[in-house]
Amino acid sequence: MGLMIPGAFHATHQDQNASEGNILVISRVTSILLMIAYFVYIDFQLRTHNAFYEEMLEAEEMGGDPNEHKLCVTECILAVALSLIMVTLLAINLVAEIPFIVEEQGVSESFLGLILVPIVEKAAEHITTVEEAMENHMTAVIFDVLGSAIQTAMFNTPLVVLIGWVMGHPLDLEFELFNMIVLVLSLLVVSSFTKDCKSNYLEGVLCLIVYLLIAIGSYFD
Repeated sequence: MGLMIPGAFHATHQDQNASEGNILVISRVTSILLMIAYFVYIDFQLRTHNAFYEEMLEAEEMGGDPNEHKLCVTECILAVALSLIMVTLLAINLVAEIPFIVEEQGVSESFLGLILVPIVEKAAEHITTVEEAMENHMTAVIFDVLGSAIQTAMFNTPLVVLIGWVMGHPLDLEFELFNMIVLVLSLLVVSSFTKDCKSNYLEGVLCLIVYLLIAIGSYFD
């Protein structure tokens, strides 16, 4: 909802010549509130109600393979640090090529931002999620997928707006109507499929079809 407020304001005030300044103010205030909500969510998950989440994850682990190799704390820290370095370098190179891809190859910005960049940036996360789903660790899958989406929507995106504010770059949260509709429909589809913490091949196929529909629409956007 927070991400859609500036775009909805612009769409409903076009006849009244809504100034860009109003949209910037709404975007910046919304970004601050979204980040506050994100930190409250993190505090809820890691401090006040962490036992609730640990209980669900441990229940799935007990039903898994007892001989499965587990990483120690040091190995986890090294793996995360190495992954962050590699993903950062990959993202920098990918962003540097965006003007060439858009201008020279004729790929739309929507397709690039919604499909190509997330696939490359989160390739390792996608593989891990599929492996967890194959082992029937659906709670961990939901945490991975929704946790990443929540972080992007409530922390990363607002942070970019606020950094642009500090640096004097007028960045806002005004998304196109197509992107807002896709966001709402995606939330409805995912919430309906994940509310029971179970899955089957029918839901998987339908999710892939929805993803392909979004890809087709964004390619011609």
